[in-house]
Amino acid sequence: MSIGCATLRKACSRSRSNPMTTNETLSPQQLEAEGKAAFQREEYEEAALSFEAAQTAFLAQDDGINAAEMANNRSVALLQAGHANAALEAVGDTPIYFAGLDDKRRQAIALGNKAAALAAMGDTQTAETVYWESARLLKEIGETDMRASVMQAISRLQLKTGRAMEAMASMQSGLDEVKKPSITQRLLKRLLRVPFRMLNPPNEE
Repeated sequence: MSIGCATLRKACSRSRSNPMTTNETLSPQQLEAEGKAAFQREEYEEAALSFEAAQTAFLAQDDGINAAEMANNRSVALLQAGHANAALEAVGDTPIYFAGLDDKRRQAIALGNKAAALAAMGDTQTAETVYWESARLLKEIGETDMRASVMQAISRLQLKTGRAMEAMASMQSGLDEVKKPSITQRLLKRLLRVPFRMLNPPNEE
């Protein structure tokens, strides 16, 4: 077993306070599907339990990558259920794990999940720092749509802390790189140009 899998196994055993004995005969993929179905039904706590069981099952097969993905799915479900502390714990060291695999996409997603949990806990400063790291990785690999979502999250935090101009700049930075913006995104880009034009009027000769 790799060191990464061993670390994930230890983290999972610490977080399992309510083992799902009824799902012992299901495959990891079936447990994952159950979690996704529960999430779609907005039954977030049930989804979190299914993802936790899937994580344990993947670890039993020494599949660290999928186990780490299930940890992040569980984090998202827990956050939706209003359990920010548990969501942060679920993410754990998965960003470091993915970094060790040089999987920048999954690393960025895990960082985004970590930042979302931190923001929900009220630690906006740390959350913003983590979001910026996620945005940096997404820019490196050309994931413009995902980066736009992260920049929007950064913008919300900046607006929440009274930095309106920074918030608009962050929002625009994310939208400018989207290759095929939606109608809403195109409209938002136009709206964001207005305050910058007001602050930087053209020079009159």
